[in-house]
Amino acid sequence: MAKFSKGDHVSWSSEAGRVSGHIVKVHEADFDYKGHRRRASKEEPQYEIESDKTDHIAAHKEDALTKLDS
Repeated sequence: MAKFSKGDHVSWSSEAGRVSGHIVKVHEADFDYKGHRRRASKEEPQYEIESDKTDHIAAHKEDALTKLDS
């Protein structure tokens, strides 16, 4: 079961430092992302997150994310 939900405010580490954004999609099945197949399941979901500062969409596993207070 997913630990986070659509709309949750989260942060993660990137090459540019700590980034934050809101979850726009929760994947509980395999999906295509930027030309690559990403593995996801109900036990190990992946999340698409829209950056707070840019329109960039990132995809991350649950363990890469930290929930922020809204």
